[in-house]
Amino acid sequence: MLARAGVPLSHIVIADNYMFIKKIYGTPVVKSRITNQEKALLGKYDFNQLEYSTIKQINEEIELLKKWSQSPDKNLKYDAEQILEIRSRELKYLAACRYTLITNEIYNGYMALEKYFEDISKYTI
Repeated sequence: MLARAGVPLSHIVIADNYMFIKKIYGTPVVKSRITNQEKALLGKYDFNQLEYSTIKQINEEIELLKKWSQSPDKNLKYDAEQILEIRSRELKYLAACRYTLITNEIYNGYMALEKYFEDISKYTI
């Protein structure tokens, strides 16, 4: 319950969706890459793609997205939700590919995002 404190409802819904699919199928079965528009949105806020992100970067990004989701600025709030959706799709893609796109141990930010989803979701494995 402590992990869910201060977490926006949109984050919980996205995490539940990811964890439900993982629980039913074992791994996500969809291998959809993100579009150029989504890459541009990430670039707008100087975020790397998930496969090129470190754990520290993703943890800092999650904290920013939490703050932005509670912002009175509707555009920032919308962008925060879109970015988390993008991150979820990237994580699904990496999980479907068995996390083998980048073999460098430094770029394992996907682990931090997956742990965040596990902590806030009601569907635990």
